[in-house]
Amino acid sequence: MTAAPARGSGTDAADDDASGPVTAVEADAGPDAHHHLDHTWQEARQLAFDCASPIPATPASLRRALGRTLAADVTALQDIPHYASSAMDGWAVNGGGPWILAEAHQRLAPHQASPIATGGLIPAGAKAVLRSESGTIAADEDGLPILRTGGSAKPGEPRNGDHIRKAAQEATAGEPLISAGTVLNPAHLALAALAGHDTVPVLGKAVVRLVLTGSEVVASGLPGPGEVRDTFGPQLAAVVRLLGGICTEEVKIGDSYAEWLAALEDTEPGGAGGRPAGPDGGSAEDVDNLPADVVITTGGTGVSGTDHLRRAVAELGGRLLIDGIAMRPGHPAVLAELPDGRFIVGLPGNPLAAMMALSTIGAPLLAALGHSARPPVVEVPCGATLEAEPGRTRLMPFRLLYGMASPARHTGPGMMRGLAAADGVLVVPPHGVQLGSLVPAIALPWGAPIPDAGAAAAKAQATPKKPARKPPADSGPVDWSALLD
Repeated sequence: MTAAPARGSGTDAADDDASGPVTAVEADAGPDAHHHLDHTWQEARQLAFDCASPIPATPASLRRALGRTLAADVTALQDIPHYASSAMDGWAVNGGGPWILAEAHQRLAPHQASPIATGGLIPAGAKAVLRSESGTIAADEDGLPILRTGGSAKPGEPRNGDHIRKAAQEATAGEPLISAGTVLNPAHLALAALAGHDTVPVLGKAVVRLVLTGSEVVASGLPGPGEVRDTFGPQLAAVVRLLGGICTEEVKIGDSYAEWLAALEDTEPGGAGGRPAGPDGGSAEDVDNLPADVVITTGGTGVSGTDHLRRAVAELGGRLLIDGIAMRPGHPAVLAELPDGRFIVGLPGNPLAAMMALSTIGAPLLAALGHSARPPVVEVPCGATLEAEPGRTRLMPFRLLYGMASPARHTGPGMMRGLAAADGVLVVPPHGVQLGSLVPAIALPWGAPIPDAGAAAAKAQATPKKPARKPPADSGPVDWSALLD
C-alpha cells in the first residue's frame, strides 16, 4: 500500500492540504499506537467491494417493489382473467331475440337476457353480450318488458361469443409472466397484482442508517460564527438511493463519545443482523423495521478530541477494514465491520471530501451488497496538465469541454459548487497527467455515463485504416479550462 499524509486535526482541510507521504497513526495515538500505511485508492475500492456478500433475496410488497430487481419468475397464480366476463355494458343474452328480461346473475334460459356491466361475471347459460347501444327495451302484447335489437345494432348481432372475455384469455395458471432479473416498473407491479400476488421476490438491497454528527451544524437558516449549514441532510440519503441502498433512518448527534457509541449500537428491531424470510416464506420486507446493513457516519474520522469513530468501533468489538486512503480529498475515510455483520462507512466531515470517500468505498460496498457490479472506471482525455503528487491519488470533479475533461473550479474539500456543476470525477494518479493524455474517471451517482475514450481508442486501433495525412505542425490538444466559471 502507498503511504499517505498524516491525518489532520478534526477537519479534513488539514489533511487535504498536507504535503508529503508519511505514515498515518491511529486515533488513540500513544506510545503503543499502531502505525500503518494507508490503502491506495484502487486497493480501497476493491476491498470495499470484496468484503461484502450480496444480501439474500426477500419478498417485497408491491408498493415497495418499484425499481427493485426480480429474484425469481413471477407466474400466474390462477387464470387471467379467472372467469368469463363482459367486455361491454349491456345485456347477457341466451339465443336470438327478442329476449325476456331476467334478474341479474341468474342462469339464463333460451331467449332470456339480464343486464350486465363491463367486467361483470357472465351468467350461466349466456352465449353473448348485446351492447347497450345495440338494444332497446320495449313491451310485448301483454305489456311485459322485453329486449329487442335496435339502435346501432348490426344484422345478426349478437353472435355467439360477442363481447365476452373468456377465462384465461391473457394467461393460464402457472404461466410465467415476468422473468427473473427484470427491474420492476409500475406496469410489472400491476401485472403481478392481476396474477394474484401481494409480494414479489426481489434481490436484496442494503438498508442504510445515516448518523450525521457535529454540534456546530445547523439545519436551516443562515449559520452564525462558528456554525455551519448541514450539507449532508439534503443530499446523503438521495445519493445512497442512487447508489442502490435503502435509507431508512437519519440520526443527528453531537460530539460526545456517549452519543457516538449509542448511535452505532444495534438497537433496531430484529437484533443483530436479523432480516425477514427469503422468497420461499415469511412476511413481506418492511424496510422501516429492518436493522441496518450499513451505517454511514459523517465527521469524527480525524484525531481531535471530538473524533470518536475508531474508539466506538473498537468498544463494540469491530475491526477496521480501511483506515485512511492515500487520496485527496477524503483521506481520513474509514470502513469497519462490527461483529453483528454491519458495516460502518466513516466519511470525513467536509462535504466534498465526504462525497469523494463515499464514491470510493461506499459505492462499491453498496453495489456488492445489492447484487450489482462494481461501478466502472473509464478513461477520458485530460483537458489540463496536472502535476505529480507522489504518494496519493487526487479526485477532481471535472467539466467536459470540447470532449476534454477539464478540472472544475471551486473544488476545495469543504466546497460543493464545483461538484454541483461537474460531469464526473477524474482519478488522477500520483505521477500526474499530461494535457491530452487519457486519465481514469468515474461517473457521478446522479450523472450520465461517461464515454470511455480509452475503450474507443482501443477499438479504433484494432480497426485497419488508411494512413492519414501528416497533421499540421501546430495541431494538438488545447487547455480549455480557462473557460470554466
